[in-house]
Amino acid sequence: MTMQIVSVRARQILDSRGRPTVEADVMLTGGHTGRASVPSGASTGSAEAHELRDGDPSLYAGLSVLKPLVMSTPWLC
Repeated sequence: MTMQIVSVRARQILDSRGRPTVEADVMLTGGHTGRASVPSGASTGSAEAHELRDGDPSLYAGLSVLKPLVMSTPWLC
């Protein structure tokens, strides 16, 4: 059975260390859903993914991920 993505809803949440991160709900055909969050890791090696943060000091000391969420929304849909 092939399932297709019906919709994706992403939002900013706080991870276990209180830092903003992205969480997304994926809705599939047949009523199936999935949820994932992507907290940043503590390591900073050269092979690690790069973070994209707002940099606005008034939002979680510049650590907010609202701008990256807005930028990725058209790509997700």
